[in-house]
Amino acid sequence: MRENINDLLAFAAVATDQSFTRAAARLGTSQSSLSRTIRKLEERLGVRLLTRTTRSVSPTEAGGRLLQKIGPRLDEIEAELEALGALRDKPAGNVRINCSEYAAESVVWPKLAKVLPAYPDIKVEIFIQHSFADIAAERFDAGVRLGESLEKDMIAVRIAPDDRLIAVGSPSYFERHAPPETPRDLTAHSCINLRLATRGGLYAWEFEKDGASLNVKVEGQVTFNTIRPMVDAALAGFGIAFVPESGLHAHLVSGALVQVLDDWCQPFSGFHLYYPSRRQQSSAFEVVMTALRHRA
Repeated sequence: MRENINDLLAFAAVATDQSFTRAAARLGTSQSSLSRTIRKLEERLGVRLLTRTTRSVSPTEAGGRLLQKIGPRLDEIEAELEALGALRDKPAGNVRINCSEYAAESVVWPKLAKVLPAYPDIKVEIFIQHSFADIAAERFDAGVRLGESLEKDMIAVRIAPDDRLIAVGSPSYFERHAPPETPRDLTAHSCINLRLATRGGLYAWEFEKDGASLNVKVEGQVTFNTIRPMVDAALAGFGIAFVPESGLHAHLVSGALVQVLDDWCQPFSGFHLYYPSRRQQSSAFEVVMTALRHRA
């Protein structure tokens, strides 16, 4: 029976990740061993569970049906085993968090780094993903999103204050170019673009003033798909960047970056940790959630 449960866990990991490589890494085993486990499971059941190609792995009709039936039950078993950690002297268990690179760098890791040394039996995996993920289907314990993009069936805990995107450039850049007075003036500037992972297109800068909204498509020499190199490019004088104010305090105070169009930049709801409402919280998850919770 124990062997059968391990085989089902292996199948669920491969079917969910749709990759032997990713599933093997998550399970701490080799791809060849994982492949043998799935093959023996298929032989015992007498049906093919996965369709394998040189580039992808996907569940067959039978595999999809099996995953749909056993997935929630495996989650319940895992959650109950983790909940038993509460009976230990110290919290223990694994916590997997899905978030963007900027959220990990600016909020999640700085807070956890202060707390985790006191809990050596808690293991945390921070998985960087720029597009929205189905955390339940992909077997994450929680995800991080801005408050305005949270799904209604999730429990959300604020982990950062409200933020806003602001337009900034280096003093050397503004010595060569007159600062913009309105967002429309940005079309005459060299701007540092952001490519959105969720849609693949370039982000149109969003401004608002006196209840009027204005979106501006900007152009420039460089484009990134994460925030940190945009700030570095602005510091180096490549143009104007539109980036979160929360990560710029030191640069603004020192004068390394100059803010423009301040009255057009409005706040938005900050980062929240979210998780399924049906999830039973383990002692390890409680520690992580408490560490991340925002305190005004």
